Amino acid sequence: MVDPRLLEILVCPRCKGELEHKTGVLERLVCDSCSVAFPVKDDIPVMLWDEAVQIKKK
Repeated sequence: MVDPRLLEILVCPRCKGELEHKTGVLERLVCDSCSVAFPVKDDIPVMLWDEAVQIKKK
């Protein structure tokens, strides 16, 4: 689980928008504006654009 204090300051590296923390089978940080999800590996958010996964807009 990502440290809640870290979640408060993290933003999308592209648009600087707010990220939504999603948990479940895969833990990830989602930017709705850019339609991408950043993976969390070993409780560390991987905020590299090359690691982001495209997601469908709601």
